[in-house]
Amino acid sequence: MRPTIVKAAALLALLVGVSGPALAGWELNMPRGVTPVSHEVYHLHMLALGIVTAIGIGVFSAIIWSLIHHRKSRGVTPAKWHESMTAEIAWTIVPFIILIALALPAAYVMINMEDDSGAEMTVKVTGYQWLWHYEYVDDEVDFYSRLDTSRQAMLGEIPKPDDYLVGVDNPLVLPTDRKVRFHHTSGDVIHAWWVPEFAMKKDSIPGFINTNWAEVQEVGVYYGRCAELCGRGHAFMPITVKAIPGEAYDEWLELMQAGEDEAAEELVAGHFNDEDYQVVENR
Repeated sequence: MRPTIVKAAALLALLVGVSGPALAGWELNMPRGVTPVSHEVYHLHMLALGIVTAIGIGVFSAIIWSLIHHRKSRGVTPAKWHESMTAEIAWTIVPFIILIALALPAAYVMINMEDDSGAEMTVKVTGYQWLWHYEYVDDEVDFYSRLDTSRQAMLGEIPKPDDYLVGVDNPLVLPTDRKVRFHHTSGDVIHAWWVPEFAMKKDSIPGFINTNWAEVQEVGVYYGRCAELCGRGHAFMPITVKAIPGEAYDEWLELMQAGEDEAAEELVAGHFNDEDYQVVENR
């Protein structure tokens, strides 16, 4: 083996060995999410990635092969043909087939994203500058949710909390394994409610109601934020969703309806201190 190749292999092994632990939690791919829609979006992404990767490998392999075997130093004479009917048909039909192969599953996923039929509950989400208002439409429960990080923490006068700039005073509480319909609107300017793990992002527009849905399949704490530039405080209106088992959610709802907010908060917090539940935390 040539010394240059040996040195290159040693350097690569060193880089992998040093950076491996540091990159262990670093994902380049999109998250799978915790809802049926997020799973469909992930599989659609992987399908598209596989197709474009195969195309890229094929095209660049042909280019590299041509550069090596038809280079001028080998005395190759360039071909002078043009206007090949076979080539014209091939590079028209093949891309068309590829587009259809991508369009059909993409259309299915997009239609399913908007199909909120069969929802078991409805939550109205209203954006304001710069907080959220959640209303459980059928259950007469509503509250505001705003950034919980203090100004002192932002200025470095006190230690930063674990949920720095992502925590809120009143998180949205949802049950797992129930289909939830969301109605999105705004009380002032355009906002956008976005939770990556749900594969959900919907504009909140004054005077309009936009609809989508989610069915959270794992107990956990999920973070999001406003995804539409809405003014000076845009960066400070995060979203926190706490998904708990259905029975616990029913108990939480009863406490909220009875005005026992502190007891309801303790009930939710207790589930994330219980080792029997897997907490999925994404920021």
